[in-house]
Amino acid sequence: MKHIPILRAGRSYRSLKTVSVPHIKTGETLVEVSQANTGLIAKDLRDLPLHKQTLAQHSVKELISMCNDAARLFTTADLPLDSGTQSPTDYIQQVSGTTGLPETLCQQNMGKIQGVLENIETVLNGLTRGLDLDIIDTGWGVQSGRTLSYVCETDALGAVLPSNSPGVHSLWIPAVPLKVPLVLKPGREEPWTPYRIAQAFIEAGVPPETFSFYPTDYPGANEILFRCGRSMLFGGGSTVAPWLNDPRVEIHGPGRSKIIIHEGQNGNWEDHLNLIVESVVKNGGRSCINASGVWVTAHGNDIAAALAERLASIEPKPLDHPEAGIAAWANPKAAHSISALIDRHLKQPGATELTTDERVIELDGCTFLRPTVIWCEDPEHPLANTEFPFPFVSVVEVPAAQLVESIGATLVATVITEDVVLTQALLTTPLVDRLNIGAIPTNQISWDSPHEGNLFEHLYRQRAFQQG
Repeated sequence: MKHIPILRAGRSYRSLKTVSVPHIKTGETLVEVSQANTGLIAKDLRDLPLHKQTLAQHSVKELISMCNDAARLFTTADLPLDSGTQSPTDYIQQVSGTTGLPETLCQQNMGKIQGVLENIETVLNGLTRGLDLDIIDTGWGVQSGRTLSYVCETDALGAVLPSNSPGVHSLWIPAVPLKVPLVLKPGREEPWTPYRIAQAFIEAGVPPETFSFYPTDYPGANEILFRCGRSMLFGGGSTVAPWLNDPRVEIHGPGRSKIIIHEGQNGNWEDHLNLIVESVVKNGGRSCINASGVWVTAHGNDIAAALAERLASIEPKPLDHPEAGIAAWANPKAAHSISALIDRHLKQPGATELTTDERVIELDGCTFLRPTVIWCEDPEHPLANTEFPFPFVSVVEVPAAQLVESIGATLVATVITEDVVLTQALLTTPLVDRLNIGAIPTNQISWDSPHEGNLFEHLYRQRAFQQG
């Protein structure tokens, strides 16, 4: 039986308590995962200052070089997995087997993580806005005639992680070259990726003490959030709500990302249909940067109908199919519950589904939700601004003057417009975290521009500094 242990400052530890994670298709246990209790976590985290000192013995430049080595190891090497090893092929099949993400998408996410590791210097340049990274090593320095000093505000970065997509783990990777140890709580169905990344880093020469890995329950996750000076928290609205006002915790909740098409461009909206489709369905629609809304000022029904026709052609396929693009659900009951929730909301006036009535489908022993397109005549309808972890999108039409105030909190907004007033309004609104002006898919990110928060600013603060 495969087993994933706890990592206590890089040291493997098998707990008496384990959780069985089944294969999504067979229901048979694919891996036993050791579980950490709150007492163990609290005891271990008292040593975080020592682990930080160990990591600090390496310069940022040395750690960048190790990131490049880790990129190669993560994608090509047989890496330790408890008492055995895990090949890249094993990894892809295992992630797919417990999460329901097709193997082709697991491979793509593996490439995304590799890209972040290989381009980590560019990533850091974007996060720090061009800071001379030697200043992180020395604590202060002179750059462009300015004396600068930065201080780290934590002994570790805690990360309470999801199971939706392996690529999300690229968000915490920069903590390593920024010289901050990690305390990782993996998602139940996806312990594979954070564990493999940690092993790749250790093989590349990063001190093992940098990595603590605690599969745990809800109280254990809270213990990490309470005890780490800075953390990242991934989850749905109810999960992140208690932490929304805690500045120590960087929230990664529902994205509600959107495509916005202004009336000046609506005459040729067909030209942007491919952009909308990619934004909705890429990575199986599982990411917070997938578009869950298309907000327009005219021709909304026509756009919704055309989008529904395109998405209806995307059918579920077996997870090992080379053209599979829709993820299966690790918990079939959750798929049925979400489908039932959509149906209940559709009974309220103001919204119409334009795709199939057979939303839930069983195939090859797995449960899928087919892509779903909702035409919302009422921007206040419950389905007008919601998000589900599959290709689900609402098309909403509102007057141009009400567009910005109507969209609500939005992680990524791609705006197709020539209207200067609308562009300026979107530039000034705090509702949008990442703004794309022009035909850029919502799921397209650049190495030098963080898409949700800024990890460097979360971990470090600039302080006044003078030297006599």
